[in-house]
Amino acid sequence: MSRSYSARVRAALRTLGAPANLVETRGLPLHVEARSLRCVGLGSDGRDKFLAPAAARAWLALRAAAQAEDVELLLVSAFRSFDFQFALIRRKLQQGRSLEEVLGVNAPPGCSEHHSGRAVDIGTRDCEPLAEDFENTPAFAWLQGNAARFGFALSYPRGNRYGFLYEPWHWCWQPGEKIP
Repeated sequence: MSRSYSARVRAALRTLGAPANLVETRGLPLHVEARSLRCVGLGSDGRDKFLAPAAARAWLALRAAAQAEDVELLLVSAFRSFDFQFALIRRKLQQGRSLEEVLGVNAPPGCSEHHSGRAVDIGTRDCEPLAEDFENTPAFAWLQGNAARFGFALSYPRGNRYGFLYEPWHWCWQPGEKIP
């Protein structure tokens, strides 16, 4: 990771009012933005979603396998730029949410797996997007039993080492994994 990227992350944290050493204190990995992206279709918000090419192939294979078993996986979120992440956090702070609350749910700019183009937030029609209740859906049960075959892992289980709230909807493709 370049020094300039680390400096950019620290500057963003200062601007948001977070300690400059937050990344080190929480042991958060830095994720640079994907250089190449592939459209993987519309998200649940009706907007095009993008992933890094290998992650896109894995996501499309995962979704097709689920669909073949009558399990619908809706793409809620995929690639997010550093600037988008910064604006997202700033908007939540301007709405009156505390910095601690926001950074318990959203990774600081530079630390979001979404920057890498490998992370997806998955939903289903049976559940509100980005809700913990997703863990009670057939889609989540299917992911638990099958996502690893496609290289995806649940990033933020309960009590995760990074201090993020439990996110049963957030899955990240791990480079080097085989895609069926």
